[in-house]
Amino acid sequence: MIRLINVSLMRGIKPLLEQADLTLNPGDKIGLIGANGAGKSSLFAMLRNELHPDQGDIDFPAKWRMAYVAQETPPLERAALDYAIDGDVNLRKLQAELARLEGLPDSHDNGIAIGEVYSALADADAYTVQSRGEQLLLGLGFSLDQMQQPVASFSGGWRMRLNLAQALMCPSDLLLLDEPTNHLDLDAIIWLEDWLKRYAGTLIIISHDRDFLDEIVNVVVHIDERKLKRYSGNYSGFERQRAAQMTLAAGMIEKQQRKKAHLESFIERFKAKASKARQAQSRMKALAKMEELAPLRAAAEFSFEFREPLSAPNPLLVMEDVNAGYRSENQDTGAISEKTIVHGINFSLQIGQRIGLLGVNGAGKSTLIKTIAGELQPLTGESTVGKGLTIGYFAQHQVEMLRHDESPLWHLAKIAPTTREQELRNFLGGFNFPGTMVTSPIAPFSGGEKARLALALIVWQRPNLLLLDEPTNHLDLETREALTEALAQFEGTLVVVSHDRHLLRATTDQFIIVADGKLQPFDGDLDDYKDWLLQTKMGKGTDVLPAAGKANKTDFPTTSPIAPPPAPGVDKREQKRLEAEQRQRLSAQRKPLENKLKKVEEQMAKRNAQKADVDGQLADSTIYDAANKAKLKTLLADQAFYTKDLEKLEGEWLELQEQLEALAA
Repeated sequence: MIRLINVSLMRGIKPLLEQADLTLNPGDKIGLIGANGAGKSSLFAMLRNELHPDQGDIDFPAKWRMAYVAQETPPLERAALDYAIDGDVNLRKLQAELARLEGLPDSHDNGIAIGEVYSALADADAYTVQSRGEQLLLGLGFSLDQMQQPVASFSGGWRMRLNLAQALMCPSDLLLLDEPTNHLDLDAIIWLEDWLKRYAGTLIIISHDRDFLDEIVNVVVHIDERKLKRYSGNYSGFERQRAAQMTLAAGMIEKQQRKKAHLESFIERFKAKASKARQAQSRMKALAKMEELAPLRAAAEFSFEFREPLSAPNPLLVMEDVNAGYRSENQDTGAISEKTIVHGINFSLQIGQRIGLLGVNGAGKSTLIKTIAGELQPLTGESTVGKGLTIGYFAQHQVEMLRHDESPLWHLAKIAPTTREQELRNFLGGFNFPGTMVTSPIAPFSGGEKARLALALIVWQRPNLLLLDEPTNHLDLETREALTEALAQFEGTLVVVSHDRHLLRATTDQFIIVADGKLQPFDGDLDDYKDWLLQTKMGKGTDVLPAAGKANKTDFPTTSPIAPPPAPGVDKREQKRLEAEQRQRLSAQRKPLENKLKKVEEQMAKRNAQKADVDGQLADSTIYDAANKAKLKTLLADQAFYTKDLEKLEGEWLELQEQLEALAA
């Protein structure tokens, strides 16, 4: 069990936690969430004993083995597979001890010691460690050849995957993962989900990927107002509970405000009258004792929208027999060499299409996007663009392409030199760059703030074709949600590569896949893609891409769609029939709940109107005259009844909403 008792923590002059308490049970899978800078990584540092609380205690069993992802990867010449296995520190110690003992002269005692080390190695699964390491690295996207390459030969993102592999290799009772999906593609994320679901220890994850959290966690800890608040269930469950709490809190505050107003009104009317002075004094004391209810505050919502495109050519782009890849020139001989990544592309983009691009890391998704954007010229074939095509392109490394010594205003003025400065400032203010921030160099900005600026520059250009290659990297949950909503309302054409399944589901309506050097439509949704990956690419079935049906000739005149496999033993027609029956059952279950909800809402509207009428009459000072004593008594009784009935109806409404949301889930 992990217990935080009365924990307070300051970073500089900023309080992160104040007298926070939390209990986590063994085996819990916890999602740790909160605004950027709320203290999530600092809490991890305290658990790792790298930071100490200013007050309070953090307690968990001393015998627990802890694993976490290192943030630095030295440029070693050690093979990637050996580096990953190094994560099992105990195993490496035993292997070193065995090598030491075997180098000593033979003796009875030495023989016994060697036997004990061999026994310990067997307990540590030393004889399966090679295959376990290979399975980990395959799941994280490494090929067998890459596993033998030195760590120093990999880029930063791939080195972070190696650090993740080390953490997963380490036998542990507590696993801490801070944004583990940041450097992973969708395929690796799906594999990691499958692995973490089977992890037997206590798991704490910091992540901005809501689908990832929904799949894995059964507890959410929210850092809010410098406290740690524990919620049962996954991230979607947390959102529902949080919304219900805010609704109830708002109702309680409103009720308190009415009571406060009534007390103040009574005091104001009667404090000068001797006969009522004692009652007025008691009400003044009650008013002074009334504790002000603080509203449950949601994070300040950030939203933006893409401006309507200025033109809409159709088709926007046509690619015929295109080979996409890279040209390079030999520095010594001047000879040009070509490397084809995706070949035989016959593809057109129509106005209004919303395409999600799938495929394993390195399959050629980014190469295809760059070729569509015109950053790479086709190696062969022809690419024709429509007149008036305006492309908004967000590359994986877009943030690094910004001038870090310049301000947001400078970046926008560079692409809009004739626009008034105030208009540019107003526009950037809509992307949360207010005041002096708009004229400050972006070097100290967070990754999320820089990504937000890159998006703002694209929105200004009013594109009719958006090409987005992992646009959610560095973005927090709030900004991801704002981007998702903006893309859902975008009126142009969209092609997106993303490991954020929530964004893909909400913004795309068809998928294409880059696999085996070819571009093909995928006949299914993201759940089908996950099933296909688990059955094929993850060693749970054949590695052949199944095909079904005929391609849409407008987009793919020479290819067949990749169809996800039906469930074993069920043909596709039977599967569709079963799905239809399931939809009918859900509809039958929803109908009575929706009818009840409608009646409750009508009753609430009626009661609110009646109560508003009574409140209005009670606000009239003449009602408190002696002549209106009977009427006042009736009105107060009515007010109490309507208030109580409204509270009961609100409770019923929340319960019905939760039941409907549970059915939808």
